[in-house]
Amino acid sequence: MRIVTITRNDAGQRLDKFLMKLMPACPKGMLYKLIRKKDIRLNNARCKGDEQLCEGDTVRIFAKEEFFARPEPAYTFRNAAGNVTPVYEDADILIAYKPSGVYAHGGENGAVSLLDEICRYLQNKGEYDPAAEQTFAPALCNRIDRNTEGLVIAAKNAAALRCMNEAIRERKVQKQYLCIVTSPLPQRRDTCTAYLKRDERRRQVEVRDTPGSGWKEIVTEYEVLAQAKGLALVKVTLHTGRTHQIRAHLAHLGAPLLGDPKYGTEHRREENQCLCAWSLRFTGLAGTGLAALDGREVCAPLPDFVGRYFPDVRL
Repeated sequence: MRIVTITRNDAGQRLDKFLMKLMPACPKGMLYKLIRKKDIRLNNARCKGDEQLCEGDTVRIFAKEEFFARPEPAYTFRNAAGNVTPVYEDADILIAYKPSGVYAHGGENGAVSLLDEICRYLQNKGEYDPAAEQTFAPALCNRIDRNTEGLVIAAKNAAALRCMNEAIRERKVQKQYLCIVTSPLPQRRDTCTAYLKRDERRRQVEVRDTPGSGWKEIVTEYEVLAQAKGLALVKVTLHTGRTHQIRAHLAHLGAPLLGDPKYGTEHRREENQCLCAWSLRFTGLAGTGLAALDGREVCAPLPDFVGRYFPDVRL
């Protein structure tokens, strides 16, 4: 038998969701059977599994010890050094700069990801102790491609993670990017609507101008900031956030990113595509757990590719 006390980072979720994380080796059907048989009790009372957990609650579990066995996680920070460049940080949120070429999370072939580095960084600061957590680990609220650089939001606790994810869903976080394209765009400034569909086999997306079954609407706003030698520096504001949206949509408009290996067509190539998640603007967060961010704009350092191709631009 185990008696588990709900901590701050375990609270705010359904009992069954918590148990799935606590007992990852327990089949889902078996979990609900344990609940029905009253082998799992909440605050020493019968439960259904849909109860919302509060800090200080106790969960009594009569189950095989093997159900608590945790598989090797998809990513690990054992090899991380804690190399993080914070651009903004408070008690709940860390906004870090991700260099191009680094995985945001789940690095392939044992590669250390930004999330690995963040976990180690917070552990080194004494703000994260894996041994003390039952189900929570610091998590990313947004992700960018491995070969894209820029700002990534991480939540230090479960309450901040829920609050930030809700803010992103409700479009209270405006994301702006800087990029370089290899052909002129149709207008100096425009907001374009199109439709995107993922091709899982090719691991790419397609964009077209008309809706259809399985095609998701995308809205991309762009502004050309400077032009020189056949290239254009562009600021992009995302009004939707789909996979490869900027890369594929701008290519669809006839202006692929410089160095883009998937959607670019011209011979001039960078090591990685010239794309930076440059700015995050937060609104409508007053009265929430993220009130410290309300009305704030967080900007990344100007990416090196801007200075390389447009040395006179100042933002």
